[in-house]
Amino acid sequence: MGSIKGGRNDRRKGLKHYISWFEIPVINFQQALDFYNTIYSIDMEVTVHQEYTMAFFPADKGIGGALVSGPASLPSEKGPLLYLNGGKDLNTILKKVDPAGGRVIMPKTLINEESGYFAIFLDSEGNKLALHSNK
Repeated sequence: MGSIKGGRNDRRKGLKHYISWFEIPVINFQQALDFYNTIYSIDMEVTVHQEYTMAFFPADKGIGGALVSGPASLPSEKGPLLYLNGGKDLNTILKKVDPAGGRVIMPKTLINEESGYFAIFLDSEGNKLALHSNK
């Protein structure tokens, strides 16, 4: 048999990043804004466009995202799990989750030495998200 196009080697030439943008749905916009500003020690830019209010995570380059409040923006702990960057040490952000109104539901856990650590939390709106870091 000859070689088949789309074989194993061809499939490894995928996109550099498989996420290009993310949105975290919120109902209590100010509460969610305060939560993420607190755990990341940032000031998110807020815009209002018709029925939607958005707060943008500051990103000079790379993958960006926003908090979104509006029709059909329903927080949930079901569905896909989004892993947010936990920075250099996951504990720096993780220790701010509970005081900011969220809840850690899986503490910092080693994946393996090569892959680093992760933790899972519920944000102030009830969205289930994860954090990942090398330390």
